[in-house]
Amino acid sequence: MVAQSGRLLAYIGTYTTGESKGIYIYSLDTSSGALEEVGKTTGIENPTFLAIHPGRCYLYSVSEVRDYRGRHSGAVAAYSIDRRSGRLTHLNRQPSQGVGPCHVSVDRSGRFVLVANYESGSIAVFPIQRDGSLGDATEAIQHQGSSVDPRRQKGPHAHSINPSPDNRYMLVADLGLDKLLVYRFDSTAGKLALHQEVRARPGAGPRHLDFHPSGKHAYLINEIDSTMMAFAYDESEGKLTEIQTLPALPEGFSGTNSCADVHVHPSGRFLYGSNRGHDSIVICEIDRRTGKLTTVGHEPSQGRNPRNFAIDPSGTFLFAENQDSSTIVAFRIDRESGRLHPTGLTVEVPNPVCLRFMPL
Repeated sequence: MVAQSGRLLAYIGTYTTGESKGIYIYSLDTSSGALEEVGKTTGIENPTFLAIHPGRCYLYSVSEVRDYRGRHSGAVAAYSIDRRSGRLTHLNRQPSQGVGPCHVSVDRSGRFVLVANYESGSIAVFPIQRDGSLGDATEAIQHQGSSVDPRRQKGPHAHSINPSPDNRYMLVADLGLDKLLVYRFDSTAGKLALHQEVRARPGAGPRHLDFHPSGKHAYLINEIDSTMMAFAYDESEGKLTEIQTLPALPEGFSGTNSCADVHVHPSGRFLYGSNRGHDSIVICEIDRRTGKLTTVGHEPSQGRNPRNFAIDPSGTFLFAENQDSSTIVAFRIDRESGRLHPTGLTVEVPNPVCLRFMPL
């Protein structure tokens, strides 16, 4: 497996309950948006969400399961990356300190891996050893509580954990609690301390979050009520202040929908979110001064259940990962309007969930 020079590598996490074999590795042609498979890594169950170390030497994946080696827990796996070919070599695994891990990130210093466990509603921190493998957890926190939806919010469901731009805080979206929890992060000891709780409206179901490149604003997508929230972020205090909530769906839509992923364009001019049910990507323009959003439109994802999506580092292409139709569809991004234009390029990947780019 050798990725060609001048291309990006794309690592794709999947559910292995169907035809998928594990983590798929593709090469991206940065001029056309074409993806070409160059390899895969097997031997891991449900590697749904991935994170790449800032040094580009290691990749970390959740194993979204309920039982790991006889323990009521999921797992998180560490891999080394061959910098020439992109090939992954398994290093080790650790129990994720909770059930159903669904999101993983690496702190900005590259010293710790952080995991959100959806089913159990817990989070954990793991130290990265010198060889890239994971040590025993330095922190594990179990959320408590519930919210108004009797089916989806009987208990906590931690859905994502992301570092703040300065790495001083970790922000956790908990779908079951209708809260965005901000933790102070000790990047020396790998410890967390609750700093702020931000409440979404009852029944919203917070899921994923992304920061604006300026670091002054953050955007949260809510799964259950299909809304997006804009926040002002005070970096000095590590505090979020809500400035806007708006629908992710077009006016008049009456079907069933749940939102999934959210990303700010590298230019900072646009925000995108995925709708599952409406099966679309919502496009919003960001006011550079206030951080407020204006809906531009909706682009069909050309598949069923766009679980997640990714924007390439140059901001040229957006790739919609349609989990239920097992396709990844490439769109070219209009840099002036933010609108998406289908390229006609589609690759078949079994049950895709997460896509991470890495320059060679």
